[in-house]
Amino acid sequence: MSINEIQDEIIAEFEDFDDWMDRYQMLIEQGSAMEPIDEKLKTNDNLIDGCQSRVWVAPEMKDGRMYIHAESDALIVKGIVALLVRVFNGQTPKDILEADLYFIPRIGLNDHLSPTRSNGLAAMIKQIRLYALAYSS
Repeated sequence: MSINEIQDEIIAEFEDFDDWMDRYQMLIEQGSAMEPIDEKLKTNDNLIDGCQSRVWVAPEMKDGRMYIHAESDALIVKGIVALLVRVFNGQTPKDILEADLYFIPRIGLNDHLSPTRSNGLAAMIKQIRLYALAYSS
């Protein structure tokens, strides 16, 4: 699936809920469904700067595609990172770098996050794109 197809799928799933408490619950469920990362990946090198919560992101390349292992110690943040993993996993570094992440405003995420969580989301996206840039060179 392309990045845009995955984003459209996420938008459709969130459109089923009008109430933001339900959307937060969906985020928590997304995070809970994620596979926990190997403890050896929970290093300072994989810790995202700029997040209030602890978030680890560890990429790997296989056959020209980037796969992201991630986890957070906060429920909603874990759900946010789960959405990013869903969008970016298995994509090429070039596609990750060129992606317009329109699902974030379309599901209202940027309007319903605290400033610290918004900063954390931006930091996660920036770090994933930095990894993609490193892999593409």
